Amino acid sequence: MDVLDARDSHAPLAQASGSLPLSTSAPAPDASERLIEIARATMRDLRQSDADSPPVTLDSRLDHDLGLDSLARVELFARIEQELHVRLPETLFETAATLADIGAALNSAPASPMTRTALSARRAIETTLAAAPPRSITTLPHVLAWHVEHHPDFPQITICTDAREEVITYDALWRDARAIAGALQKRVQPGEPVAMMLPTSRDYFTTFFGVLLAGAVPVPLYPPSRLGQIEEHVRRHAGILANATARTLITTPEMRRLATLLRMHSPCLRRIATAEELRADPHEATRADGLQESSTALLQYTSGSTGQPKGVTLTHANLLSNITALGQALEVRRGDIFVSWLPLYHDMGLIGAWLGTLYFGLRLIVTSPLSFLGRPARWLEAIDRYRGTLSAAPNFAYELCLKHVRDDEIAALDLSSWRIAMNGAEAVMPQTLVRFQERFGQSGLRRSALTPVYGMAECSVGLTIPPLGRGPLIDAIERDCFVQEGIARPVSSAGTNTIEFVSCGRPLAGHEVRILDDAGRQLDERHEGRLVFRGPSATHGYYRNPEATSRLMRDGWLDSGDRAYRANGEIFVTGRIKDIIIRAGRHIYPDELEAAIGAIPGVRKGCVAVFGSSDRESGTERVIVLAETREERSTQRENLREAINAKVVETVGEPPDDVVLAPPHTVLKTSSGKIRRAASRDLYESGNYQATQRHSTWMQLLRVIASAARAKLQLTLRQLLRLLYGTYFWTVFALLGVLMFPLILLPLSETTLWSIGHRMTRLLLLCTGVNLKVERDPATLSTAGEVVVANHSSYLDGVLLMAAIAQPCHFVTKRELARIPILGTFLRRLGVVFVERFEVRAGVEDAHRLARLAVAGESSIFFAEGTFVRAPGLLPFHLGAFAAAVEADRPLVPVALQGARDLLADGQWLPQRSDIAVHIGPALKADHPSNAFVATIQLRDAARRYILDHCGEPDTAGAAR
Repeated sequence: MDVLDARDSHAPLAQASGSLPLSTSAPAPDASERLIEIARATMRDLRQSDADSPPVTLDSRLDHDLGLDSLARVELFARIEQELHVRLPETLFETAATLADIGAALNSAPASPMTRTALSARRAIETTLAAAPPRSITTLPHVLAWHVEHHPDFPQITICTDAREEVITYDALWRDARAIAGALQKRVQPGEPVAMMLPTSRDYFTTFFGVLLAGAVPVPLYPPSRLGQIEEHVRRHAGILANATARTLITTPEMRRLATLLRMHSPCLRRIATAEELRADPHEATRADGLQESSTALLQYTSGSTGQPKGVTLTHANLLSNITALGQALEVRRGDIFVSWLPLYHDMGLIGAWLGTLYFGLRLIVTSPLSFLGRPARWLEAIDRYRGTLSAAPNFAYELCLKHVRDDEIAALDLSSWRIAMNGAEAVMPQTLVRFQERFGQSGLRRSALTPVYGMAECSVGLTIPPLGRGPLIDAIERDCFVQEGIARPVSSAGTNTIEFVSCGRPLAGHEVRILDDAGRQLDERHEGRLVFRGPSATHGYYRNPEATSRLMRDGWLDSGDRAYRANGEIFVTGRIKDIIIRAGRHIYPDELEAAIGAIPGVRKGCVAVFGSSDRESGTERVIVLAETREERSTQRENLREAINAKVVETVGEPPDDVVLAPPHTVLKTSSGKIRRAASRDLYESGNYQATQRHSTWMQLLRVIASAARAKLQLTLRQLLRLLYGTYFWTVFALLGVLMFPLILLPLSETTLWSIGHRMTRLLLLCTGVNLKVERDPATLSTAGEVVVANHSSYLDGVLLMAAIAQPCHFVTKRELARIPILGTFLRRLGVVFVERFEVRAGVEDAHRLARLAVAGESSIFFAEGTFVRAPGLLPFHLGAFAAAVEADRPLVPVALQGARDLLADGQWLPQRSDIAVHIGPALKADHPSNAFVATIQLRDAARRYILDHCGEPDTAGAAR
């Protein structure tokens, strides 16, 4: 199949300079008048009144003057296409700032949508089928390499833009990715996070694998959809970049200016590059030998619907376990075709749609999210045109299709090939499923295709799926019993006193789900509680966020943050724990109320937040409704408030405590469109909701630049203070070293020398303000001959361990240090044991020598990782220490250093004042002393588990070597 060059051109910053990637010719007079007329009619319908409507001209700005958000733009564009019989470019949804921009595009827009005959004529597709790789392949780069070897010309990805398409084969993906990897290997370290801010395009796919092939870790960021959101975008992404400590950002030429703003707010960001620049670099990629199934494959940042985004650490094993389990549950077949418009920066689009199809050797037909938002019918037309069998979307997407796909478009569709229509990523509304099947059943969509699913980034993407071929299972239960007692008592039919939930099915193979009460006890069927899970797809924690990780993990189970109940083995999710309102012992579910209120004329659908606000006087939660409206007349606003009150009473049996009618853009949302209820509650309680209308683009840019200038000044001040502190630290270090060196040359015992070192290092930390906290497990032995194993993350780890451990020990370190003048003498006098790293036979002899030391009652300290890198994470452990403990039959004590990397990481020479915790674990003994190798592995794994649980860093075994 020919490859057509049809790259998606997203240029959200073009507007900043007053230019747009559109035709500059003015629309014909009659077209201008029709365009203004359509816009006025749209504004009338949105405001439900001609009174006080803003004047509409060709120069009217869609955001600032007309107040059109994404959904309102969808309506306007749909009307223009329908009434003027044109197909607007999908990129126009993002780039158009005024009506004049839309008018200019009308001159080059194709006349009338594709006919049924045209669609049918373009259904010829590649008939060659690919297959899934063997289960022995355990990393994503190896999966791609296997496909390149076995079917290099398979058209894995087809990118559709307007009436064009670009096909990417496995071989083309591999070649482009290797070119990018070669350039990156000069710029990044193994295991280092690399941020990607790219739209749906060839560059996204090739860059993602380029980062992996370079041995680094991709961090997808969402590109801004419009300049009107630039301030919020910069603030959110700066936080992500700071948490990820990403030093490299790959973006498009059009987004460079935005990336520069991000760099001003993100001190860690050093390099900004485009995929084209990286591909042009002649550097040849080398193999990333350290890549293993336990290596980190992706940092997937959560949407932040209930707080700040958190970086979910996902390994290759996590991703491939989830992909294979999903494939089994979905009964993936050779020849399946997945059609997706989902964003590639979210798990459902990235893992569920792309990486899943790449693994199983399926075709992926992909369009940009803007294409769908600009005209929702494009999604269904693509399923028809390419005979798609699999697709997925959040609930709001099915609602958009119900509202914006016209009857004549439905009549032209054939959806009979669509065998699995997944609905997930947000609350699934029962009535959406019913209405979608009723309306699109006439196009051949079977009810059995509708498949509500449940998952989260913390479980890679998917956790539960219902039985295939059954269709949605909607459970009608008695409302009062449920909201007061948490018991889902079924009723024969839905009524005024019922509430409905949709089954999300059963856990994937190899995964487990439990429903627990607040005390952690497992509940019976049809009792609502907290949903926890575990399985091979589950993350080990959040990146550089030990507090959030500790809240996530509970006795080996992960807390989903959702409430649910189980019935006949299937899971019914009822809502987010943080969002459910508890009032006088009753549970009120915001999703249900928001959907009901959003259907009231005058309320902006999808722009309603219902949340609880604490009432100190009554000791319960007040029910607050924050609803957006364009209505400004007092009489109409009062009528709207009364309608909302009546709807809430009708739905839950009692009125809300407060109804706030706010202007457009007040209700806060995530990048994926989810309501941020907690943030909206904070906004309400602060009383600032009347001042949240977005400022003009230039005002936002000025605020962002001013904020960046302040940040730059603060950064300069911090760097100066760091320089002063670093200079002071090394001065104190040198003075104490000068005092200590003559002492260690005296003929003193090793015990005395260690005592001197112990006191000097504690004095160093005290004088430099480093707070050292030592926690010792009660089961730790204090006998001679212990083998101590610690993680390694800083140049000063030896100093920290000497300060933390009072009894004398021998540090085990590389032989190269013995050859350094003065330092070698210093270390020898302190009893350091030097070992060979590169000669195998010498290394074996060193292991036996260390075992003899342990037998003789001499304790040793090993850094089991052997080295350390800048990026946070626990590396693989070498076996020497564990073999020595087994051979000597001595206890092994794991020690976890927490916070040391912040003190003085790899590549840094200026220490930063930090809080350090040293966790000394229980003494470990092998269970199988008769089998030395088994015993060695047991000790290694037990010690590593303890250190991983206490070091506060993710498991990046194999990510760096």
